[in-house]
Amino acid sequence: MPSLLWGDEFTYEGPPDPEKWSFQTGGHGWGNRELQYHTGRTDPETANAWVSGGRLAIRLRREDFGDCRYTSARLNSRFSWQYGRLEVSAKLPSGAGTWPAVWMLGSGIRESGWPACGEIDVMEHVGRRQDDILFSLHSKRYNHVIGTHLTEARRFGGVSDSFHLYGVDWKEDEIAFLFDGETAVIWRNGDGGRERDVSGWPFNAPFFLLLNLAFGGGLGGEPDEGCLPQSMEIESVRIYR
Repeated sequence: MPSLLWGDEFTYEGPPDPEKWSFQTGGHGWGNRELQYHTGRTDPETANAWVSGGRLAIRLRREDFGDCRYTSARLNSRFSWQYGRLEVSAKLPSGAGTWPAVWMLGSGIRESGWPACGEIDVMEHVGRRQDDILFSLHSKRYNHVIGTHLTEARRFGGVSDSFHLYGVDWKEDEIAFLFDGETAVIWRNGDGGRERDVSGWPFNAPFFLLLNLAFGGGLGGEPDEGCLPQSMEIESVRIYR
């Protein structure tokens, strides 16, 4: 049986556990022309990330903040790991422009920058494609900026109506994306004749986890302000050895 390495069951009330999570704040578009300002507020009335009733809610609101018209939150795990299984139980928002994501970045991003550090998109969803879940890998050689990123969409129903498990099985030369414990997409190092060096496969180093909810932007698309407020709810985050 795999052993639990790290996680959060959200069995407390208040802001996300500061020993496990940090806020990444700002309203500069995040490289994707996103429209929201990610805040780090911890007051229950204004917080964009709040734990209650056994769930973390990342809240997207229509609200003027800084130079932005919307607020939300972006959380980074204070834990990094290499290889194993990640499972996140989440219920997704709906509405045009919403763009929730569960994803991972290489911990060496400060030294190597993006995309050389590597990015694993465990789950991305956009409201204009309600039933599609996107699974992607980014690297220096294969990324969306130059149109070479590795991405696949799979259609699942009810992702905004109930909780589902989004995850990855991460091995040295293989990353399998999971939906409710079943394999949805697999990429292997060197598949399709792709280069096997670090520029194409930077996934043999520690990564950390991110949870965020964006609005608009390059993938989110034209937003429908009328759908707000929206939330991405998280029941649990578990990383297994």
